[in-house]
Amino acid sequence: MSTSTTDRPATGGSRRTPPVGGEPRPAERHAWISGRERLTAGGFMAPSVLLVAVFLLAPFVWTIHRSFFADTRTSPFSWFDNYTRFASDPALTRSIQNTLLWVVGTVVLPFVLGLAIACMTDATRFSRLARLCVVLPYALSGSAVAVVWNFMLTTDGAVNQVLTSVGLDSFAQGWLLTWPGNTLVMILANAWQATGVAVILFLVGLQSIPPETLEAGSLDGAGSWQQFRHIVLPQLRPVSIIVIGMSLVNGLKSFDLIWVLTQGGPGRATETLAVSMYNETFLELRPGAGAAIAVVLTVIVLAASWLYLRRQLDVKGE
Repeated sequence: MSTSTTDRPATGGSRRTPPVGGEPRPAERHAWISGRERLTAGGFMAPSVLLVAVFLLAPFVWTIHRSFFADTRTSPFSWFDNYTRFASDPALTRSIQNTLLWVVGTVVLPFVLGLAIACMTDATRFSRLARLCVVLPYALSGSAVAVVWNFMLTTDGAVNQVLTSVGLDSFAQGWLLTWPGNTLVMILANAWQATGVAVILFLVGLQSIPPETLEAGSLDGAGSWQQFRHIVLPQLRPVSIIVIGMSLVNGLKSFDLIWVLTQGGPGRATETLAVSMYNETFLELRPGAGAAIAVVLTVIVLAASWLYLRRQLDVKGE
């Protein structure tokens, strides 16, 4: 007897509707887990984001807002008057010149000195002692470094006394009294402190270079200078990016060393933008002008850092 097709049991290939309220599909479960993980990560990041917004972004936005107002009691809206002071105020023009000198000096000197000292003290007999002597100033604060160099650079300081004792009286002078010599000696003082971290970073980079590459270059007939130029320097590129980037930012925002040594003087001859910002805001009681200087300095720091890092990363990517 034939069996009716309607009485046959359902085969394995028949489609079954999942019960209502049952287990969700794998795709839906994965999306639900991903959403929960995002919420969890957002919850952990929220306090840090809130702190950055309150203590960094909000003051910066207020500084930009304040820079468009005059310094009178009623503080009327003054458009770009505070920014045009850069073109009309000789003190701010000199401040920009000093800032450029600081950028060049604080980038070139720590880089060159740090690389040279790291190469000379790498795997030498007295390397540990030499590194300690070079790195020790980096542990000092900028104010402490300024006090040490003030003892050396004053008119009756250690430098002039040494020059006088060896018969070089003609070279003795007031090192902090005339521009641009006072700015240059302060850049040297800053380099004395900042070279330490450059030495540490370059030593780490040198010790990470595989010895096989140097041996291969020696077997190919490359001399010491050729090995340094074509093997060592290219492999120190990541460290060089860090050293130059740090020096660039530190040079643009130098304040404590200058303020303790000269307070921007004589007159306002040694001011940088960071010192001018402090002077205009708290001493001259012109918060609008100080806010404009702060905005300009921030834009310069961000632009210089972005251009430098973008160029280095693009070259590295190629």
